[in-house]
Amino acid sequence: MKRALTTSLAGFVKPGSGALLPALLLSACATTGTAPAAPRPHYPAIDIPAEGETTPVGTGNADAADDPAIWRNAANPAASLILGTDKKAGLYVYGLDGAVKDFSPAGALNNTDLREVRMADGATRILVGASDRTDRAEPRIALFTLDGATGKLSVLGAETFLPAGHAPAEAYGFCMGAPLAAGELARAYVVLKDGTVAESRLVEKAGKVAAEHLRNVKFATQSEGCVVDDATKTLYFAEEDVAIWKVPLAAPALAASSFARVGEADGLVDDIEGLAVAHGAGGRSWLVASSQGDNAYALFDLSTGKAAGRFRINGGAIGGTSDTDGIEVILGDFGPQYPEGLFMAQDGDNAPKAQNFKLLSWRSIRTALGID
Repeated sequence: MKRALTTSLAGFVKPGSGALLPALLLSACATTGTAPAAPRPHYPAIDIPAEGETTPVGTGNADAADDPAIWRNAANPAASLILGTDKKAGLYVYGLDGAVKDFSPAGALNNTDLREVRMADGATRILVGASDRTDRAEPRIALFTLDGATGKLSVLGAETFLPAGHAPAEAYGFCMGAPLAAGELARAYVVLKDGTVAESRLVEKAGKVAAEHLRNVKFATQSEGCVVDDATKTLYFAEEDVAIWKVPLAAPALAASSFARVGEADGLVDDIEGLAVAHGAGGRSWLVASSQGDNAYALFDLSTGKAAGRFRINGGAIGGTSDTDGIEVILGDFGPQYPEGLFMAQDGDNAPKAQNFKLLSWRSIRTALGID
């Protein structure tokens, strides 16, 4: 997380125009003779109150909470589970009421994701992965299984995946995708802090889940947030100060094209952080991005690639979010409070308590932004 060094967050829309226009923000004057920080844009967005929140993470007085994941319980939607990392300490499991169900003290886990997978014995399990940056020179994937009935995590171990003799590298972003070949449980994507995205396949081997490195795609600057759209076999990831990129995964080699860029046209203010894909009815899908630089979330219609609106989590009794790193969204029934889907966002400033995650109904987002 890189925090914005600004003292004002007032945006405006030019009268008679629907275009998003940045306001000039006042920066604090430096006292050491250095030039003041450049003004940052603050684009218009609709305020939507949070409808729930999790218990704060255990690491206080620090940038600790980071990235969430959601498991929807199809048989009992109100009993669904949500996960969140404390990047100083490990991985939490919460109920939809925000109460802690389990915690695994697995180390410095940054981003997390999950998939339901079919094991060799025919059983379906909830496989959870996370980028493990405990060793800043040797990236690993921390692996768990999640018991959907109890909310308990079982540790499978931390798997190295880069070839032997690789240069020192730090695990940072992480996401998972559906298998792309026979014999795989899933694909795993670790975004290294230098902008490399490393793809591995997760397989059963000698009675354990192993990560086998396949290929890389490299970008010039620091990247983190990523998400796989299983429906189209496309990887989206965020080069923080530059753009959201898309990578077709069915191609023999990983190659990226620009999807949306930092700036007024796409409503993104650096850093671009967490990414999530919402699959709606009738084939409609949206990409949601954390526009961390102005404490907002930008939606894009994946059928057109066009911006579809912006919102902030703000107002209400629970409080809003700021400096959001990770986000997640899953559509479908999650019980009476979240009947159409659940959106979850890390809150970088939950003072006076430690950081946590805020919960929002997809119905609230859809209604506020006029999404059909």
